[in-house]
Amino acid sequence: MIIGRGVLVYVLLVCVMMTLTVSVSTPVYAQVAGATLSGTVSDTSGAGVPNANVSIKNTATGIARDITTDADGFYSAPNLLPGIYDITVVASGFSTSVQTGLKLTVGASQALNISLKIGQVSERVAVTATAPDVQLASSTLSAEVDSTTERELPLNGRDWTQLATLQPGVTGVRVEAGPSNRGNRGYGTLLSVSGHQPFENNYRINGISINDYSNGAPGSTLGVNLGVDAVQEFSVLTSNYTAEYGRASGGVINGITKSGTNQFHGDVYYFIRDKIFDAKNYFDDFTQPIPPFHRDQFGASGGLPIIKNKTFIFFDYEGIRQRKSDTFSNTVMSAAARGIGPNGQPTVAIVNGSPLRDPANQVPLQIRTL
Repeated sequence: MIIGRGVLVYVLLVCVMMTLTVSVSTPVYAQVAGATLSGTVSDTSGAGVPNANVSIKNTATGIARDITTDADGFYSAPNLLPGIYDITVVASGFSTSVQTGLKLTVGASQALNISLKIGQVSERVAVTATAPDVQLASSTLSAEVDSTTERELPLNGRDWTQLATLQPGVTGVRVEAGPSNRGNRGYGTLLSVSGHQPFENNYRINGISINDYSNGAPGSTLGVNLGVDAVQEFSVLTSNYTAEYGRASGGVINGITKSGTNQFHGDVYYFIRDKIFDAKNYFDDFTQPIPPFHRDQFGASGGLPIIKNKTFIFFDYEGIRQRKSDTFSNTVMSAAARGIGPNGQPTVAIVNGSPLRDPANQVPLQIRTL
């Protein structure tokens, strides 16, 4: 049997891809998308406890990550999904320590030091964990916008990036009117973070940069970035963030999407805006009807388990349909200045009560029809 060169190359490529798939089947942590929990496990004297097993369990999904402390009793767990966690520490010769109700947020570097008491492993010491007000494991200046804020605060167009302006040092930037200027500068919500240009920021979802073609904020031609029901929460890093973020000299808007849990959760929504609900703006002619405007925004989202405590699925769809016209005012020459008489006939152009004359020969100017 004769095998063509193209078929042989294809078979080799398949083999290489299968090899790479097997080789990278273990977890690899690159850029940080979730939270990082780290700390030291020690005894009552303050000495580190080596080879202690630290189990970090997400209460919503039931998924636990097990980590073993090093020789100094230190442990670190990066890329944890935001949520509520229970931390269980087991070490030979010590009572089991259980910390419950620890809340981790997106992009946060949380420190949790655990002290073990001498006793039997079967003995359990339960403590309700509370996150400190100051993150001791990082010097990053940041703030969080949680899912409650996203869900409850009104958003014109349901663009979740607009909520970044709730944080200190973040302001919206007005852009030039007109589709051509917006096309050159991007259609998303432009933000200035700590005085930086809007094109110096980095927008990330699950660790992936989503900046648009102009390196500005993501957004459609309507100027909004949809999917607020798919974003669980996001943080705004204003300065002094670490190297794993990169790609920005301004701020970092770091978001993470929702995931399925052991319980089904979801919603269906429909929002409508129409001119019948609006008042006239300053530039609308009071003798004319309100300019046409109608917006339909609709969608659905949901998450559920495929295999409890192991595999989950989450979906989100959002659509927007909009029809509108803009009202603007412009200054034009009057009919007299354009050389049009009361009855529409050509006449001498009149400006400020005097005929408009040719500067060269001082002859009154008259409209000419070509």
